[in-house]
Amino acid sequence: MPVPLLDVNAQNLPLQSELEQVFREVLQHGRFIMGPEVAAFEEEVAQMLEVEHAVAVSSGTDALLMALMALEIGPGDEVLCPAFTFFATAGAIHRLGATPVFVDVCPVCFNLDVEDAAAKVTTRTRAIMPVHLFGQSAPMDAVLALSQKHGLAVVEDAAQAIGARYHGRACGAMGDFGTYSFFPSKNLGGFGDGGMVVTRDAAHAARLRSLRNHGMEPKYYHSHVGGNFRMDTLQAALLRTKLRHYAAYTAARQSNAAHYTAALSQLPGVVVADPAHCQCARHGASAAADAAVVLPVACPGNDHIWNQYTLRLGGGRRDAVKQALLEAGIGCEVYYPVTLDQQACFASLPEASRQGCEVSHQLALEVLSLPIYGELVPAQLDEVVAAVTRALA
Repeated sequence: MPVPLLDVNAQNLPLQSELEQVFREVLQHGRFIMGPEVAAFEEEVAQMLEVEHAVAVSSGTDALLMALMALEIGPGDEVLCPAFTFFATAGAIHRLGATPVFVDVCPVCFNLDVEDAAAKVTTRTRAIMPVHLFGQSAPMDAVLALSQKHGLAVVEDAAQAIGARYHGRACGAMGDFGTYSFFPSKNLGGFGDGGMVVTRDAAHAARLRSLRNHGMEPKYYHSHVGGNFRMDTLQAALLRTKLRHYAAYTAARQSNAAHYTAALSQLPGVVVADPAHCQCARHGASAAADAAVVLPVACPGNDHIWNQYTLRLGGGRRDAVKQALLEAGIGCEVYYPVTLDQQACFASLPEASRQGCEVSHQLALEVLSLPIYGELVPAQLDEVVAAVTRALA
């Protein structure tokens, strides 16, 4: 049977009556911009993440942009960020005139290599942006130690990791700011674009709320320039409905990941990544070269929420396996085929900001993500395993 990479209706349609009810409530009160559901959603997310302040915004990208704006990052500043992640992380830095400095990643957890980050700190470095990629935390103790040593702000890109934890602490709640995305493909997927910024600092929160609404405080008075970064009331209302089910969504994804690991690890040439090596330091770009497949793993202390289940296929096998899966009707995707330091739009950046990302380059040639959404039924999981088995034969 065909298995899509993601089926948003499998999650949303069972909630149809609940979603229609909150739609009717918003329709009736008519407060479509900054209605009461926005503040309620902010409070509920803040409680879940155990932070003091949550600010609902228009997208995960705008969440990153606002956090940097609140820090007054701009021309002449440098911000450290991983080379292996979605474009928005570096794009937000560049949009403000600052320079993204690309940092290599760990081949086990795919997250920022703190040793490489430390080597790239300069007198112009203002902030570091760890990304909790694929639903697993970056090594935040090391990130925070580096930030304290050099006086750097920390903006956590937790777009793929709302609800993930690091030694009991929520991803996004450990730095100066945490940012989230509610794009429909995320674990807490909305019905269009949406995002959130969280912080423990009241002054930061006040700045974010002003930036969200054109820098206006009070009405029609502008001490600085912000933007229209508001979340629609309807989006907040719908997301509140799904938030009540979020623990079950996470448990289902974790169960699916465990199913894949148990089944695929029995195949010849397949190994599970060794969490003992997950120190977010370079262990050699050819880590998967002698194995057909390296399966992902949750590293010690991490509560992984599995936004993606991402294999490494060494020895040039990835593209052939991907094609075989697609021909079998199994959805799969490469996240990400081009690293940020290799993107054409960053070719004019200083060469020093684009050096030393060999692991990231290797991952771009090896990674392949399988369907992992929580609504997969056992027969679909088995179909994916069978297709992978055939592709590797």
